[in-house]
Amino acid sequence: MWSFETDPEFQSQLDWMRTFVDERVVPIEALRPDREEFAALIVPLQEVVKERGLWAAHLAPDLGGAGFGQLKLGLMHEIIGRCAVAPYVFGNQAPDAGNSEILARHATAEQRERWLVPLLEGRVRSSYAMTEPGAGADPTLLATRATEVSGGWRLDGHKWFITNASAADFMIVMAVSDPDAGPHERASQFIVPTGAPGLRVVREIGTLEDSRPEWGRLENHAEVVLDGVLVGADAMLGERGQGFRIAQERLGPGRIHHCMRWIGQASRALDLLCERALSRYSHGSLLADKQSVQNWIAESWADLHAARLMTLHAAWTIDRYGVRAARTEISAIKFRGAQMLHDVIDRAIQVHGALGLTTDLPLQDMYRRARSARIYDGPDEVHRQTVARNVLKTHKAR
Repeated sequence: MWSFETDPEFQSQLDWMRTFVDERVVPIEALRPDREEFAALIVPLQEVVKERGLWAAHLAPDLGGAGFGQLKLGLMHEIIGRCAVAPYVFGNQAPDAGNSEILARHATAEQRERWLVPLLEGRVRSSYAMTEPGAGADPTLLATRATEVSGGWRLDGHKWFITNASAADFMIVMAVSDPDAGPHERASQFIVPTGAPGLRVVREIGTLEDSRPEWGRLENHAEVVLDGVLVGADAMLGERGQGFRIAQERLGPGRIHHCMRWIGQASRALDLLCERALSRYSHGSLLADKQSVQNWIAESWADLHAARLMTLHAAWTIDRYGVRAARTEISAIKFRGAQMLHDVIDRAIQVHGALGLTTDLPLQDMYRRARSARIYDGPDEVHRQTVARNVLKTHKAR
């Protein structure tokens, strides 16, 4: 049975988080600091989060996390998602959070000591190199090869849209190690230092989010070439041929976190929409008195509430039955949440008029990210197909 209650102790943490994020983290957005300034600003805030026991909450306590399940994490991420800076303050920013989860589950003791510990301490950054120009939504089409050589592996391939590639200290690279195996047993994952000979970050890719990216900026996306990159046998993460399974472990809960952060972004946009409607007088009345604006508010609230309940139910299903049991729910919230995010922000921009298009408000930045959300972690069409296939399995033709 699923309960809608949150225990009072955890609710007090959520209440504190909401105030902390809105009053101490959100103001950093307006400063637009460079990477060094950003680090200096967030370190004191990170210490406060650690004192509250909320640092890297997605990991087990023995790894410095809180060991929360997906439902509690979902509620946390709803608040963290209100501000793009907040994930760094709470130690669960992408792609580091997802990488830390699979390192925690599959890394050897030596790999954990070398890569996971400094990652959790914020001393290094990471990247996840899976996507390729010819294999975006379908990882079974990966062409990057891992060839076994004396003492280890040689990696050759071309990766694309790799987040943090120019800022990372190491990458987790997915490559085909067993080309003759089944489509889901062909690939393995390898930990590769970004300074390894033959590993080249070709360029930062300008995107809808940032058309003029700066080298080394966090959350940029890059094109990467691996040309005869040699790694030792100890570089393999997890078992040989299990790269696809590990990737699914990483992406499933990660999509829950994305969707809850979208709830937070949409909630902030709805706040801005309502505040504008109650303060802007035009054509004889407040905007809040006009039927079109009232419709926008009602639709936004309903869309947001529905997406929130769907996402929390998916998180509860993972906690209760595991990631595989929640595949339909995860795919459903991915495309429904992304569309909701776009629509709520779009309405908020419209009610602000020209002001909504300016950098005086965060809406224009939120809008660009919202459009990207329909492609990241698998395009909407792939997730709709997954939902349809799984639903059809529960029916028979008559």
